[in-house]
Amino acid sequence: MSIWIDLLYLLPWIALGVVAGALVGAVPGLTGAMVIALTVPLTFAMPQDAALALLVSLYTGSVGGGLITATLLKIPGTPASMITILDAYPMTQRGESRKALRLGIIASCCGGLISGIALLFLARPMAEWSVKLSAFDLFALVLMALCFIAAVAEPGPRGLIRGLLSGTLGCLATLPGTHPATGEVRYTGGFADLDGGLSLLPVLIGLFAFGQAFRDCLERIQGTSQPERTDEPTRADEKSESPTVWKKLYGSILRSSFIGTIIGILPGIGANVGSTVSYGVARQLSKEPEKFGNGSEEGLVASESANNATVGGALIPLVSLGIPGSVVDAILLGAFVIHGLQPGPLLFANHPETVNSLIGAYFISNIVLVIVMLALSRSFVRVAQIPKAYLGPIILLLCIVGSYCLNNRLFDVSTMIVFGMIGLLFSKWKIPPAPFVIGFVLTPILEENLGAALMISGGSYAPLFTSPFALICLLLSAVLIAGSYRQSLPSKAKHFSG
Repeated sequence: MSIWIDLLYLLPWIALGVVAGALVGAVPGLTGAMVIALTVPLTFAMPQDAALALLVSLYTGSVGGGLITATLLKIPGTPASMITILDAYPMTQRGESRKALRLGIIASCCGGLISGIALLFLARPMAEWSVKLSAFDLFALVLMALCFIAAVAEPGPRGLIRGLLSGTLGCLATLPGTHPATGEVRYTGGFADLDGGLSLLPVLIGLFAFGQAFRDCLERIQGTSQPERTDEPTRADEKSESPTVWKKLYGSILRSSFIGTIIGILPGIGANVGSTVSYGVARQLSKEPEKFGNGSEEGLVASESANNATVGGALIPLVSLGIPGSVVDAILLGAFVIHGLQPGPLLFANHPETVNSLIGAYFISNIVLVIVMLALSRSFVRVAQIPKAYLGPIILLLCIVGSYCLNNRLFDVSTMIVFGMIGLLFSKWKIPPAPFVIGFVLTPILEENLGAALMISGGSYAPLFTSPFALICLLLSAVLIAGSYRQSLPSKAKHFSG
């Protein structure tokens, strides 16, 4: 009974954290790590339970909030919402923005609650399993995620070639800067600002937002813009989703939530990999893979449920073993220590009430998130109906401010503008930007794990083929490549190869 009283006391803090986190997640350039880092000093005088509930709610809200701008403006509010854009924004263009938001919000809540169940019952055994994975195992897992570049490419031989080209360019864009395994500075051309490499958020904002907004403004000035579209809700958008729709989607939500939870547990992997893998698996198993990237409801819920599931998954090794799985988890680890708590097995023995409050706060934060976002979904949709003549300059300003606020340097703004121009070229040549971002996000993780693995093995690749987990990932990678190649063939060639 006391746990429910404690949670009732924590409810205002949870609500505050969810709302603030969702607002931050919806603004390009602002991240959950940033707002949590700024909030930690404000919690010094707060009770332990209230402080942790506020921080975890900020974490949950910031991941869920990225759905808003990804759906309405084609801007990834957070890196994890990049995959969401592929299907959510086409639905908005069809006049189904409210439907896209509702599907994404409910899928996010389901993913969070399912990972919360894992946090409640499987925290200790799953965390112990995750630390037994070797660097070769993690390398093979990320390699498998990288193979999903082919899965998010457009159908057809040309689409596959363009997708692979885009992904290769994304991998090459990670080369300037510090080698993630050896610490060696490479390919900087003497520019000190490149020592840390290109930051992810300016690249994302440039590719998906700045270039398109700049082109809209330029067309408006030159008087060559197309007739204004306000993306008014259609009749299909206004009616509630039928039980038949949810019956078709629940399998994808459950599967993606499970994948997101497992990947969230793995240290250093994160929501980007979780959403990518879940989306690729959903497309491979779908009866309508050709709809993915063109407004597929199945693709949307796969990405969003996995995004939020990684949050609960990442809390498992943090609470059970004191191992942070991401930047946000590292900040949360510092908050634990500041409040006199040491995450790990002893936390369950010495402070069981704190663990219970934390898990309860995580559950409630997901419920509060879905209530708040569903209640405001009609208001969110109005953003998509603002004429581009007014919306374009606002988006440009948000892009510049968001890129600058990341590290308080103009170099990130320049990076964003350059990749905005690259995004325009991609659009002109019909090169999809999503594979580029997947390659850009995953290549450093791939290099880091491969370097660590080779150092441990003395330069031998043998453990990559003797480890069961790594071998399974390699086989699945081969299956994914073969399946994507077969889907890209013309129907006659498929029939002949079958």
